[in-house]
Amino acid sequence: MTPPHVLVAHGSKNGSTAEIAEWIGQDLRENGLTADVLPAAEAAALGNLDAYGAVLLGSGLYAGRWVGEATRFARRHRHALARLPVWLFSSGPLDSSAEERDIPPAPGAVRVAALVDARGHTTFGGRLGEDARGFIARQIVKQGKGGDFRDREHIRRWARSVAAELTRAAQNT
Repeated sequence: MTPPHVLVAHGSKNGSTAEIAEWIGQDLRENGLTADVLPAAEAAALGNLDAYGAVLLGSGLYAGRWVGEATRFARRHRHALARLPVWLFSSGPLDSSAEERDIPPAPGAVRVAALVDARGHTTFGGRLGEDARGFIARQIVKQGKGGDFRDREHIRRWARSVAAELTRAAQNT
């Protein structure tokens, strides 16, 4: 059997999580899967998720919270997601902590994980640059606490592990 078509949906305010989602989609495709990458708001507008056999849903963390559009996507499609293999990812720490240890998911991610019976969650470092939108984000950058803390290899390893799991499952059906 062929591996499932994967949806990578993301909630992103300043583009960092969107870029991570694109990297994940690229890695999934390089590992033999078909993957679509969509903003969570667009994915939420899909009538159903019948075209997909798995979903990876991610959100940037802002003040420790998931972006609303990612949470709304999960709520809108909760019944379909509960029947699919789902993995969650967050991005946001503006330091190297996500590369040094597993960071427990934020409360919103915990609620989404329970809602859709997610198989796992991981947190990646975030990016906050000079182009950041929002008063608080701009203040963080002005205080010199911005920067790019995403580890492309960490993201690649995680995407490959998901691809391997989906490929194994497809071979065993």
